[in-house]
Amino acid sequence: MPELPEVETVRRVLEPQIRGLVIKNAIVNRPEVVAYPDADTFIAALRNQVVAGIDRRGKFLIILLESGDGVIVHFRMTGCLLFTPPAFAMEKHTHIILQMENEWQLRFVDTRRFGRFWYLKADERKKESGENTVTGIGNLGKEPFDSDFNSRYLIDRLEKRRKPIKECLLDQKVIAGIGNIYSDEILFASGIDPRKPANELTDEEWNSLACEIPEQLTYFIEKNVISPEEYLAGKGKDYRNTPYLRVYGRAGKPCTKCGETLCKCVIGGRSSVYCPNCQKGRER
Repeated sequence: MPELPEVETVRRVLEPQIRGLVIKNAIVNRPEVVAYPDADTFIAALRNQVVAGIDRRGKFLIILLESGDGVIVHFRMTGCLLFTPPAFAMEKHTHIILQMENEWQLRFVDTRRFGRFWYLKADERKKESGENTVTGIGNLGKEPFDSDFNSRYLIDRLEKRRKPIKECLLDQKVIAGIGNIYSDEILFASGIDPRKPANELTDEEWNSLACEIPEQLTYFIEKNVISPEEYLAGKGKDYRNTPYLRVYGRAGKPCTKCGETLCKCVIGGRSSVYCPNCQKGRER
């Protein structure tokens, strides 16, 4: 699933290309991909809307419209957005197409069809800050780059939990945007065993997490930089950070810091990779 760095990369690639364009029409090939409202209303609402920009919240993209309305997108497992010339070969699993005034198209491609779109009117978008929202955005925790994201914020929300710290970092109600990949990378950079219960972390470890969360995410966003041409050529898939990952997906390989063999375990149903030397945990 695309996590915060990947979603931010998509935002940075697409926004300069579609900002200011008029959406002339929308085609929905798979109505179930439109989570709200229904597909016909979605299509009608988008006609002749002008794109004001693209925002991001956690793993959500928000296509902002000059009317104040917005289209919220969640990629889930395999979704991606491509901005293509009309003659560009259509991907097999293209479910939504926004046809722009310049004849280019914003296409949503999703092999597994778990991704979702929501069209919210301006007044509905304002309600998104509440507890019960259509999309779930209102339930998200802080962005890692918020000015008041710090160790005190983490301690107040997590220090009494007995769950492994890896599992806690995946809680979108606490921190928006972190998934399985970058939780491994953050914990490695912090020197914390992913299995360690949150209520056993020291003040030093909380401070380290508060620093490494935004630092690691920034690092991977920067490593993701790609041109629109390269992004389209790779069909929205060949821009990810695999060459720069130090632990995720590297179980059985030597640690890049100390050479120790990286270990794999399952935490909360998710695989996790860590260095038993660099990320020392409690005795078990």
